[in-house]
Amino acid sequence: MPGRIEDYALLGDLRTAALVGRDGSVDWLCLPRFDSPSCFAALLGDERQGRWQIAPAAAGPCTDRAYRGDTLILETTWETPDGAVRVIDFMPQRGDHSPRLVRLVEGLRGSVEMRSDLRLRFNYGRIAPWVRRTGHHRIAVAGPDSAWLRLAPGVHTYGHDGATRSEFTVRAGDRVPFVLTWQPSHQPNTHRVDPDRALRETTEGWQRWTAGCRYEGAWRDAVLRSLITLKALAYRPTGGIVAAASASLPERIGGERNWDYRFCWLRDSSMTLSALLRGGFREEAAAWRQWLVRAIAGDPRDLQSVYRVAGERRLPEVAADWLPGYENSVPVRFGNAAVDQLQLDVYGEVVDTLYLALRAGIPMERHVWVLLRILMSFLETHWQEPDEGLWEGRGGRRHWVHSKVMSWVAADRAVRMARATGLPAPVDRWEAMRDAVHADVCAQGYDPGRGVFVQHYGSQELDAATLFVAKTGFLPPDDPRVIRTVDAVRDELDHGGFVRRYADDAGIDGLPGSEGTFLACSFWLADALAATGRTDAARELFGRVLSSANDVGLLSEEWDPAARRQLGNTPQAFTHVALVNTAFLLTEATGTTAATEAAGPA
Repeated sequence: MPGRIEDYALLGDLRTAALVGRDGSVDWLCLPRFDSPSCFAALLGDERQGRWQIAPAAAGPCTDRAYRGDTLILETTWETPDGAVRVIDFMPQRGDHSPRLVRLVEGLRGSVEMRSDLRLRFNYGRIAPWVRRTGHHRIAVAGPDSAWLRLAPGVHTYGHDGATRSEFTVRAGDRVPFVLTWQPSHQPNTHRVDPDRALRETTEGWQRWTAGCRYEGAWRDAVLRSLITLKALAYRPTGGIVAAASASLPERIGGERNWDYRFCWLRDSSMTLSALLRGGFREEAAAWRQWLVRAIAGDPRDLQSVYRVAGERRLPEVAADWLPGYENSVPVRFGNAAVDQLQLDVYGEVVDTLYLALRAGIPMERHVWVLLRILMSFLETHWQEPDEGLWEGRGGRRHWVHSKVMSWVAADRAVRMARATGLPAPVDRWEAMRDAVHADVCAQGYDPGRGVFVQHYGSQELDAATLFVAKTGFLPPDDPRVIRTVDAVRDELDHGGFVRRYADDAGIDGLPGSEGTFLACSFWLADALAATGRTDAARELFGRVLSSANDVGLLSEEWDPAARRQLGNTPQAFTHVALVNTAFLLTEATGTTAATEAAGPA
């Protein structure tokens, strides 16, 4: 069975990602892209759906693990009665080469009996390949896929129960490499890689990138790990950024809230870019903007909330009934029906990110400005319509307050950019739209009886997304309506010291059962507390959320305070974006530094 969600660490090569557990098992890997079918899917079932475990023959969880400095290279250590051993896992940034997963086994002390158990199952655990031997390779082929396992000389390898098993002894000072390479099955050979050279180059590559981080405040370790994670979720060839590395991890154990997040949501991508820009990484912003232009080019009525990593528009949602699901959470879904939803808030996030890029010194190119004007023209005539909103509910369209606020953001930022650049624009119309949206939200999205902003027009429900009323500058933080809304969210959406998106009985998503607390919402509340002058409470909440990170600093989408475990897809860009932005805000608000504040997750 797979481990807990927080048992998994992330590996990646800026084109795809793997999840490896504390037991040394890679239980999830999609090749050659984030959104390709997996060759290991034990995460959504068990070893029969594919995995690759390297661990002491006695098995069991590791003694310790950590990333090597500020990189995505994972070092996992086992202490046994007979000795100690370390497995170094990483994926070299591939350039023009095929994707590779490199696993180096190092003897640290004594002598340890080791076992490698490789069970390739292509097409999401459905297809067992034909395996043959050639020299130091084992080659697995099925349809369009092939995987080449290169072994160190002297490692005893044999077939066993549908797996390729290797058994070997590691003594102090030994170094035993394994390299798994994917390539299309019609290609005859694979380019060999020197594992030690690949390790050195991968280390240097990450060190060069992280050296550009300009965050020097408190919690620097947690912030930098989040930025590394966000970088790892970016698809280098196109600039697209996926929402998470995994698919169908449940928001409720045993429930049906299981979604595929290996795609590029405009909302998530925009917010990710805002965090990277704040961290000092402009190259990613420029690449994402070019991805955006390519992805949404055409009729603005055809704008989707989500795309595949190269901008492809088709990602039909299907149920994989051959997979038993993570801890029996079914259905397992691949693809995402949110592609067909109208989500008006996306326009605000996109325009706001273009504004942030401009402020960061990235020039506004004329073709991007033309695209922005087209998007604004569409929003001008459609902002008054109901939509599915931020939470992608499947209970019908509504007039979400958050969607209206983000429509205001789009108009506000468009006006600011027009004035800053002098580029041609219907500024008067945009200003009129901005004023109209503002008046509409204050009239219909506000409950004067309770004195708070509500989830959607005509409701009395609270929603953590209403915190964006202050977060975006829609109203000043000292406005009594803002303060009362912040207090209401803090009191009524609290669950074990964390924040839910909305009340479980709100009935907005069309699905039965409850879910965990949404970690990004807790960070948003910390932002709101700081903005309203309650920095001590904000820092306390921020520290509490950091404590839900796993041992290597990764956060999923949700947290169950009762069971004290992570829920939902992992690692989640939305959560790590919120962490970075809140850290910046608190550091600016309090003037704290890394020397005066404990850094990193508990």
